[in-house]
Amino acid sequence: MDDPVDVRLATEVSHDPRATLAQLSERVGLSTSAVQARLRKLESSGVIVGYQAILDPEAVGKPLSAFIEITPLDPRQPDNAPELLQPLTAIEACHSVAGDAAYMLFVRVGSPKELEALVNEVRHTASVNTRTTVVLQTFYEHRPMLPAAEA
Repeated sequence: MDDPVDVRLATEVSHDPRATLAQLSERVGLSTSAVQARLRKLESSGVIVGYQAILDPEAVGKPLSAFIEITPLDPRQPDNAPELLQPLTAIEACHSVAGDAAYMLFVRVGSPKELEALVNEVRHTASVNTRTTVVLQTFYEHRPMLPAAEA
């Protein structure tokens, strides 16, 4: 993104995805039709990939989050763990990582018992060893990638 107006618009939307076209227009100094056209361009070019509500994990019954490192039981087995684990909806993210583990999973569940069941299911489904780290407290997440514009 080379255009400073596009950067500003993407920044505004990432900080306030519910902003109206009129509000965005005022913030970036363009007409609402120009803002709408630029948003469409940012969406079609893949800069903006979606808009979503962020749910409170506790409010939806998933207060326990953890990271699960996985490594294959046999290094010669196919590297298809992400595909095998994709149906497990408690896995919020799967990252390929450098280090001892092959992948790092971020999961949310309702209880320690559910976490234990999920870890067992991950081991069985993908034929992997696991190492689990439970999150005690999250200080921040879902941070915008672009810094807030100076007022």
